[in-house]
Parts: sequence; structure tokens; C-alpha cells
Amino acid sequence: MNNEEDDNIIPNEDENNGQNQSFDNKNEEGFEDEIRLSSGDHFYENNENPDDTITKVTGMYKDWFLDYASYVILERAVPAIEDGFKPVQRRIMHSMKELDDGRYNKVANIVGHTMQYHPHGDASIGDAIVQIGQKDLLIDMQGNWGNILTGDGAAASRYIEARISKLGHDILYSPKITEWGVSYDGRRAEPVNLPVKFPLLLAQGGEGIAVGLSTKILPHNFNELIDASIKILKNKPFTLYPDFPTAGIADVSNYNDGLRGGRVRVRAKINQLDKQTLTITQIPFSTNTGSLIDSILKANEKGKIKIKKIEDNTAAEVEILIHLPAGVSPDKTIDALYAFTACETSIAPLGCVIQDNKPLFIGVSDMLKISTNRTVGLLKRELEIQLDELENKWHFSTLEKIFIREEMYIDFKLYSDRESLYQYLYKRFEPFQSILVREINDDDLQKLTQIPMIRITRFDSDKADDAIAKLEAEMEEVKNHLDNLIDFAIAFFQKLKEKFGKGRERQTELRSFDTIEATKVVLRNTKLYVNKEEGFFGTGLKKDEYVADCSDIDDVIVFLRDGKMMVSKVDEKKFVGKDIIHIAVFDKNDKRTIYNMIYRDGKNGSTFIKRFNVSGITRDKFYDLTQEKPGSMVTYFSANPNGEAETVTILLRQVGSVKKLKWDLDFADIAIKGRASRGNTVTKYPIKKIELKEKGISTLRPRKVWFDDTVQRLNVDGRGELLGEFRPNDRILIISQSGKVKTIVPELTTHFDEDMIVLEKWKPKKPISAIYFDGEKDRYFVKRFLVENENKEEIFITEHAKSQLEIVSTDYRPVAEVVFAKAKGIQKENQTVNFEEFIAVKGIKALGNQLTTDKIKQINLLESLPYEEEIEPEPVRPSASEIEDSGDVNSDDDGQITMSLD
Repeated sequence: MNNEEDDNIIPNEDENNGQNQSFDNKNEEGFEDEIRLSSGDHFYENNENPDDTITKVTGMYKDWFLDYASYVILERAVPAIEDGFKPVQRRIMHSMKELDDGRYNKVANIVGHTMQYHPHGDASIGDAIVQIGQKDLLIDMQGNWGNILTGDGAAASRYIEARISKLGHDILYSPKITEWGVSYDGRRAEPVNLPVKFPLLLAQGGEGIAVGLSTKILPHNFNELIDASIKILKNKPFTLYPDFPTAGIADVSNYNDGLRGGRVRVRAKINQLDKQTLTITQIPFSTNTGSLIDSILKANEKGKIKIKKIEDNTAAEVEILIHLPAGVSPDKTIDALYAFTACETSIAPLGCVIQDNKPLFIGVSDMLKISTNRTVGLLKRELEIQLDELENKWHFSTLEKIFIREEMYIDFKLYSDRESLYQYLYKRFEPFQSILVREINDDDLQKLTQIPMIRITRFDSDKADDAIAKLEAEMEEVKNHLDNLIDFAIAFFQKLKEKFGKGRERQTELRSFDTIEATKVVLRNTKLYVNKEEGFFGTGLKKDEYVADCSDIDDVIVFLRDGKMMVSKVDEKKFVGKDIIHIAVFDKNDKRTIYNMIYRDGKNGSTFIKRFNVSGITRDKFYDLTQEKPGSMVTYFSANPNGEAETVTILLRQVGSVKKLKWDLDFADIAIKGRASRGNTVTKYPIKKIELKEKGISTLRPRKVWFDDTVQRLNVDGRGELLGEFRPNDRILIISQSGKVKTIVPELTTHFDEDMIVLEKWKPKKPISAIYFDGEKDRYFVKRFLVENENKEEIFITEHAKSQLEIVSTDYRPVAEVVFAKAKGIQKENQTVNFEEFIAVKGIKALGNQLTTDKIKQINLLESLPYEEEIEPEPVRPSASEIEDSGDVNSDDDGQITMSLD
């Protein structure tokens, strides 16, 4: 085949099994204009066969595909903005109204009836009914309709029953204002849109995938939607956030009003039952307990987390128990569950609806405004129809009263034909036309002439006047509603909330999340080894030196004796360079690990000392920590996790007239700079040996720790309340409303219980004061105590079911006020309690002193008495005699490398 021919390309018969093909030139859009097909075995280039048919591909694409895409978008996948329904949902609710007699109907019968309107089979209808029912708004269900928490499906449609709920009756149907169309087969009338007087689409949510576009509208809270609709009518600002039927915790800071590009992060609610057990009580939207457990088991198999076993006790409410092996941190496991399992999911909303037979991308706020304004319009039309019906009823009642009172029926026999009779009646009613609401017509006269004589003879004028007066009052009420339409709409929404809002409170807790770094919470399920001499590291070098536990997503930092440094991913086996002097798992956010280094600049150059931190690196790139001269060598190196600065002894070789051959060098005197700095000069003479003389304490300032109440997490970034400056051995004091106290190391991964009432830096000698109610003795007690076991959570009130903590204070000299209840009409004066005078500091398990025998109304904590706090002395650097001297060329637990240059 000649590829250079632009016109008709006719393949050789042999190449195409004897069948020739002919294609016309391509059009400007790149499509083949025509494909000529013959009913015989050959294709004719010039359409010589009269049986040839011509089909334009561009026509097929433009018409057929576009028609199909439009049909799927408009008739199947995307809900309408007017009523919030997809066509199948609208047809289901219309069919249920036609079948409605107050009793339950088999879902199979509803499906069959809906097939009169929906041309896509029973499966799609049955699935749609179940989905509507599970939202618990429009359908009153009976039978097994499945469980959104466990993912269990509903029973077959012949076993379950449904009817329209009371809410559905109130907000969905109003035949007199419904716009009707014709069903697909032309036999029946179906609603174009149901007159929904509620933001149903936002309450239910909606999801669909069409051809070329999709929609994902998240569900919102019933009561919050009504409140927001009322605010719209009052021209007040409002905000809307999703509320999920599976509850959970959601971060909606990037919701973006439900538009494209927004994101909602949803988490399961995980609590610590005890040190070895976690419990999941709420799950993220779009998951179920089955898929959630599967994701946890997969993460466990991959070594991301470590669990002992998992139990699913879910019934009406979610309860998943996760049992942890001994020694596994519950806090880190919670974070790992969020990082590596479906316990945290990210949902991308996309607001797309159908308006005027076109897709419209719109935010939830605008959806609610459109729905609210439509509800006002529907209410107005209902009122106008009601007023018109009342006026017609009043009009005829008035005509009837005049007709009978004026005895117009007596002269009927004088008129033999209808025309002359109507002329007579028109003339008789002329004096009364001014009091009527409209002109009299032939229909009115026809009704009058058909009044039975028995009704005329029994006519009661007083009753007629009363009925007319009642109609007039109703007309005035409707007119008042029309004149004050916004107030009427507000009252309508308020009635909906009063009638149906109970039990529909928000389920999903809104909270900002912190970002969990996978490297900090991943389970270190493998071991890292190193061959320092040959320059290899990896998880597969099990015969070589053990370095540390690690995970497969960790980074490793390596320092070589020639002064080069590199950071690389954990691998089974990797070569980095011979003479490794230090290797460790690397944390790119660690700014407190300080490296102390002494190096020789070149083969015979001067010796320099430097201290630096490593951050901002490119993986697998070598960085030179010396001045890049050939022969440079590291002569001393230590890695210090908290910025410790040791003292070393420098020993020089005997060279010429050098008199001072030995002196001490304190790294604390060296400023911490960048890794590329040259450092300070130690000596220009050759060094024989460098020895560790004295281990150092941290030269870094104590780390400031804050607590961010929004995300309930500790941080070092200045967010929230400052808890204090923490040295390595400092701890945090936590007291809960349940009467428990504990101290913890301030780890940024710590999770806090919801009933926490005290969170502060712990001072071991500072007493804790409390007043609590003892359920067994039915008395209040006062106690003061110190935390006796810093590594154990203890309860400091009695463990009776009715015992409860009233007040607690960590001030040195707290004062409380006791307000007594009236007894026999006598009000006792308030009592002031000085804790320091009332009771001495005792053990944490002591019962305490009884506060009073009188009935107490309440206890208030007053301003504490003044106290001058003692200033804690700075830690003293340990002496050289307290530290074991290290030998030649060895590494101790603190990462110091001592090298002999002999």
C-alpha cells in the first residue's frame, strides 16, 4: 500500500483476501465522508452497483450519539432542579400516589404499576425504590429494606411493602398545580415535575453518571435546610454543609458550596476502649462495615498497621472492635487507620442538575435559593386556586340566596324555552350585580334552575348567611396570606420542622482535620541492616549489622567517611558508598536532630568543626558536607536527637615545636548552621585522636507545644493555646470529667477523649484539688493529691455508678463557693472552701474529707489565692566521671562516632 496517496487507496486483492475497499477523501474534521457497501463480495469504487447504500459517519456521530447522550442525561442519570427527582424516582412516587389507599402495598406491585410510565424494566425501578426508602423521608417502609451501615441488601420486592410517608403527602402532591405530560406510550398522563415544596434534592442527595458528565450532590440535614430556607426568605446569610446518614466526622473546610473542585474529608469515629482495644462507632459516608473491615484487614496484611483481631458487633448501631497486640500504640494505630484504610475517605461533590432540559452546574446555596423561591411560587398558586374556589362557592351561595329570597323560581312556568328564561333571570339579577364578585354566566343560571324544590322549600336564610360569612372569613384569610406571602411561606417551613424535625438532628460532626503523614504513623514492620565497610544498606541484608525497624515507605539518611551524605528510599539492597559512618531512618520534618561533625579539609589541610541540621534535600542526591577537596575525611561525628552538645578531647601528633598537644572542645560553643557551612577552624596541625570526654545536654531551647482545640491535636506550629516549653522529660497532665487523671509525653500523634477538662504542662509537685459526689455515701467530698504514677491512668473519685466529679483545680491555692439548697424554707448562707486549709495533700486513692451534710444546689470555683511559684533550676551538665569513656572507632547508643587516626 502506498501511504503517500491522498485520494482513494485501494488495497491489493491478495492483501485483503480478494475483497477491495474504497474510501472517499477525509473531510475537514478528519472523518471518512462515505463508506460504500455492496451486498455482493466486492466493493465498487464509483457506486456503480444500484443496491449500494451510503451512511455518513459524521451524521451518525452528530445525531445518534448526541441523541443518546442527551437522553441519558435528561431521562435517566441527572435529577431536575424543580423537584429533585430523576425520572424513575418521579414516576415511582406518582405511581405510589395512584395506588395510595392508606395501606401498605407490595413493592412488586408498585414496580409493576410504575412500568406503565418507565420504559426501562423492573430492576432499575426496584433499586430506585429501595434507595428512596433508605433515605427515610418519603416512603414508610415495612420489611427488610437492607442496611446502609452494613451494606446488606433489601429483600426481594415481593417480600417488602411501602406506602407514602406523612412527610411525602405534605410536600409532594398537589394535582391542581401539577404540570402534566404524556407517558412514553401515549396512554397515560404523568407529571412533568412534582410540586415539591421542600429542598428535597439537598435532603436526599443525588448521584448519577451520564454520558459526558456526572453529578454528586451530598445529603444535608433536614432541619438545617428548613432553617436556611427561612433565612433566605428573611434575606439573611446562611451556610450549608452536608450531613451523612452514616454519621462520622467531616472536614468541610474545602466543601466549596458543593461545586466542582470541592472536597469533603470524612472519618470514622474511633475511640480507645482500653490500651489494647479500639472501637469504631460511626463510619464514613460511602462505606459500610464490610468494606471498612476489609480495608483494615488489607492494611494489616501489607504491614501498614498491626492488629490482633477485629470483631463486628454492628446491629442497629455500628460497633467494630479492633484488638491490638501488646506494645502497639493506640494513638498511632488510630492515625494509621485514617491514613491507610477506609476509616478516612475523601468525597468530591459535583453539583449538576437539569434545568429547562439543559444540564446546569450549580452550588448547593443556589440550589436552595431556587428551591425556596419555587416553594413560595407553589404556595402562591395553591392560595390563588383556593381563593378562586372560595370566591366561586361564595358567588353561587349568594346567587342561591337571592334566587330563593326573591322567589325567582315562581315564574319559571311562564317561559317555555331556556333562552327566554335566562333573559328573565339576567334581568332579575341586574340590581344585585354590584355585590357579586364576578359577572353572572349561563353556567350559574343552569345550576340555579336545577335546584330541587325540596331544597328551596327548606331553605334557611340564617344558615345561608352564616355559611356565606364563613366563606368570607376564609377568603379574607387567604387574601391575607397572599398579601403576606413570605410570612406564610416561613410559617409553612416552621410547621414542617415542628411536625417532622424531631429525630432528624445533625448526625455528622463537623471538625477540622489535621493532615496525617503516612511516614509518621506507618507500622515499622521490617528491619533495616547495613554493611558499613562495603557501603550497602537494605532490608534484605539480614546477616549484616542491624540499624533500626523501618517501613517500606521510610527514607534512610546515610553519612560516609569522605564527608558525603545522601537520603534514599528503603530498599531491599542498595549501594551508597564505602565507609558508612552513620545511618538512620530519616524524618524530613525533624528539626531538632543536630549533627556534630569534625572533618579534615583535604588530605593535609586544616581541621574544622561544625553543627548542622538536615532538611530540604533531594532524594538520591549526594551532598558534600566538607569543602569538596580530595582526601577530605570526617574525623568525628555524632547524631543528637535533641540537639545535645558533647565535649571532646583533641590530641595532636608531635610535630615540630607545637607545645599544646591536648585540649578540650565543647560543641555547645559552636553555632548551629546549614549543612553547607564550612564550620570553625579546630587546628591546622595533624590530629592524632579525638576522644569523647563528656556527654552533653540539649543546647536547643525547650520545645514549645500548643493545643489546637479545633482539631483536638498538639502541634509545634503556634496554632491554638500554648501549653508551655517542654524539655525531653517533661509531660502533659490530662484530667477527664469521669474523674481520671494521667500524664503523657507530648507526642503530636496523641488523641484526646471528648470528656477531657484539664490539659496543661505537668508539674509533679503541684497538687490537684477536687470536689466530687460519692454515689455510695450520697455525700460530697474534698480531696487534694499528687499524681503518684506518671505512667498509669488512675481514677481519683470513687467508682460507684452515681459518683461524679463536680469541680477540679490545678491551682496551688484554689477556693470554691458552696451554694446550699433551701431546706424547710430556710436558705443557708453560702460556704467558702479554702482547699489548702480544708484538707492536706493525701494519696490519690484517699476518700477525702466530707464537705457538708446539707443539700447542695451548686458549687462554683472562685479566684485562687495568690501564690509565688518556685522557679525550677536549669538541668546541670553531667560530669566526665559519670560518663563511661568510649574506645577507639566505636558507636554508642547516642550516635557518637569516635575515630582513631593512627
